[in-house]
Amino acid sequence: MTTIVALAFLIPLGTALQRDAREDALGEAARRSAVVTGALAVTADPAALRRVVESTAGNTGSAPVVHGLSLGGDPRAAAGDVDRAIRTGTPVVAEVSGGVVRLEPVPVAGRVLVVEVFVSEAALSAGTGGTWLMLILVAIGLVIASVIVVDRLAGKAVASARGLVQAALAVGDGDLDVRIQPSGPRELAEAGYAFNRMADRLVTSRTDERELVADLSHRLRTPLTVLRLDADALDSDDTSVGSFSAAELDRRRTIRRIRQAIVTLEGEIDVLINTTRKTVAQEAAPGSCDVSEVVRDRMVFWSALAGDQNRSHRVIGAHTRIPVPVPRAELAAALDAVLGNVFRYTPQGTAFEVAVTRRDGYIAVRVDDAGPGIADPDRALRRGTSDRGSTGLGLDIARRVAQQANGSVSIDRARLGGASVVMLLADPDAAPRQVSRFGLVGRLAREKDAVTRRRWSRPRSSGD
Repeated sequence: MTTIVALAFLIPLGTALQRDAREDALGEAARRSAVVTGALAVTADPAALRRVVESTAGNTGSAPVVHGLSLGGDPRAAAGDVDRAIRTGTPVVAEVSGGVVRLEPVPVAGRVLVVEVFVSEAALSAGTGGTWLMLILVAIGLVIASVIVVDRLAGKAVASARGLVQAALAVGDGDLDVRIQPSGPRELAEAGYAFNRMADRLVTSRTDERELVADLSHRLRTPLTVLRLDADALDSDDTSVGSFSAAELDRRRTIRRIRQAIVTLEGEIDVLINTTRKTVAQEAAPGSCDVSEVVRDRMVFWSALAGDQNRSHRVIGAHTRIPVPVPRAELAAALDAVLGNVFRYTPQGTAFEVAVTRRDGYIAVRVDDAGPGIADPDRALRRGTSDRGSTGLGLDIARRVAQQANGSVSIDRARLGGASVVMLLADPDAAPRQVSRFGLVGRLAREKDAVTRRRWSRPRSSGD
């Protein structure tokens, strides 16, 4: 488009320059004709007039011709053009072979003479050849520049379109992390921005869906715990000892199926929560929450259930705000897993307490109970193992959440007599300790850190 506009400007410019050269040449012819006309007005001497005519030839090589007088020269104009000049009484420019002639009528002594001046084609276009050459070179330069610019623009547009296509294919293959740098023409750049927004919305939507699945699974596990407790309160399902009527045998088998279904359902829900939250944690940026607020919120439910089972309980240290680098839903799931084990594996009426403490660069969430305790803590902490017929994922959920906050989970004997499960989380507000990891200082620092973790695992008094 730029080339067309440039050519549309250059062609009229060249034509105007050529027209100016023609007018200059005709002006020079008029000047020569005026010299002859002036001589005719002042003298009729043929010799004098011949000298004037010859003097006006100059460098042109062609002297004017006077029609009506024998002064020499070779007339070029047609008789009709000469008659037209006489008839009109005005100068006439006529085309002849090799150029043009200017015919100017001159009234002399009762008759009309015509002065003819020849202008060659070279004189008509004098100086325009270089101008046209320059204009042609300028036009060629514009065409080359336009081709280069268009090629660059087209290359950028093609690269932008190719990048957008590749990113769309990557999203179609399941890679929602791909993004593009919007570039190229405005339309393609807008398409790039729209694509990035779409990818962000897809990531957010998928994360929200998985979080919803985890939340729904988490909500299912709480009433499932109540159902498990009610199932445990039913009669024995043992059919191997004694003799039973058909109705009693069928009732015990039904109780067994109910308990087995509850165990299977608990396992499936634990796996669903664990898998979904792990995926969400890998895809989303780590969040934070107030551990005291989470404890108070979850104890609203567990306190009601404890009241139904005559369990005395108390909450310690959850009255001040204590931030931890763990998403709220993750910490709530871990706390429910530990409290669910208390209700599941201790008899009704067993007391328990939940304590939150903060010191030495760590935050501890401790759940103590007055039950029979855990015979093999190391085995209980290993994923997928349990001595009581469950899937063993409850404590693993708590351990994973603690590790997410650079902490750990430990099991010890509680002050109440049962198990004490401590989730140790790194305090994000604690000042980092700058110690050397080598030599005596480093060894003492590592030993102090190990002692600190053991202290957190030991039972606490109510004043902790």
